[in-house]
Amino acid sequence: MGKGKRQRRKLSAYIEPCRRNEPAASPKVKERQASSQRIIPFEPSHRILLVGEGDFSFAHSLWSHHCCTSLLATCYDSKTSLAEKYPQASQHISDLEEASHKDDGTDIKILYSVDATQLGRAGTGGGKHVRKGNFDRVIFNFPHVGGLTKDVNRQVRHNQELLVGFFRSSMPILAPGGNIVVTIFEGDPYELWNIRDLARHAGLKVGRSFRFQPDVYSGYNHARTLGKIKGGGGWKGGERDARTYVFELQDVDPASSIRKRRRKSNSSEDSD
Repeated sequence: MGKGKRQRRKLSAYIEPCRRNEPAASPKVKERQASSQRIIPFEPSHRILLVGEGDFSFAHSLWSHHCCTSLLATCYDSKTSLAEKYPQASQHISDLEEASHKDDGTDIKILYSVDATQLGRAGTGGGKHVRKGNFDRVIFNFPHVGGLTKDVNRQVRHNQELLVGFFRSSMPILAPGGNIVVTIFEGDPYELWNIRDLARHAGLKVGRSFRFQPDVYSGYNHARTLGKIKGGGGWKGGERDARTYVFELQDVDPASSIRKRRRKSNSSEDSD
């Protein structure tokens, strides 16, 4: 059996969410859940790095709905800017921080001002918390640079640069067999990004892609890059179809490649 088929079976192995503080589902509900063929590209036991969080509702869902207890959730915004853009984030963060203080093995940490293209760097990339790596999944939902320009071609290039930088900075911090998971909207201008080609040139390949199902993540709401303080309330992007890509390393010996990249990264690393 080919590697691609093994990967697909692995990704679809966990399809039954673990709901925290909710009553057990009835047999009929469980039957509907199983028949929906929902795909969740991680397992509760995985060590997960979330990049580019908005209001932290996705991180909250992974903890509260899927029982993930090893989470490093990061956002690009500073703590002050985040509070202004996403007022609803405070409750999500409060719940996550409270959970991390419980003596039950939960390891959840929130980091602010983390650049997805500089992962592991001191100051801008989360420093040692990110650099120690060994992540089973690095997840970036709906990457976007924001409205840097009204020129479509330039905007496409800016987002392509964001993705390439993210791919290259994520690869050294993956655990053996780990995956990079990216979800973007379908249609233009997102298809112009050519995410598959960008990943291939960075040393990755698509293990699987599938339609993103937001209802799988109870409580999750797509948070616009501009936040609530800009852009008006008529935006309907959260209702667009989206696709999730699960990337894996191309290398025959991924562990060797990761060690080489990590040594290169550490050699130019500033101290924390």
